[in-house]
Amino acid sequence: MTEEINFFYDTYALLEIIKGNNSYNKYIKNIGIVTTRLNLMELFHRLYILHGIGIAEFYYQEYLPFAVGISDSLIKKAAIFRAENKKKDLSYIDCIGSIFAKENKIKFLTGDIQFKDMDNVEFVK
Repeated sequence: MTEEINFFYDTYALLEIIKGNNSYNKYIKNIGIVTTRLNLMELFHRLYILHGIGIAEFYYQEYLPFAVGISDSLIKKAAIFRAENKKKDLSYIDCIGSIFAKENKIKFLTGDIQFKDMDNVEFVK
């Protein structure tokens, strides 16, 4: 029996999995997915633009069970993290995910270049 490992999936990771990027194959099975509704909003938006409402709705519902809540404390910490990394031009949503992952001792799974050399990041292109 394989033990499940948890990762925080940012929108980039979710899109790459949906696109079938082979680099993300090892993040499909025996992995605990964690994300937020904000990431799902980004995912829905991108899929709607690329593929229309049906695909966007399908994947929103597919990943909704993995969405966690966001506390006021997390929002404030993410805002500080964004300010401290302002040269990297990070999105608020990515900052929330990164801080959530760090606080919950799981890796932040992304291919966003701004996170490439940051702590607690599983960077996959």
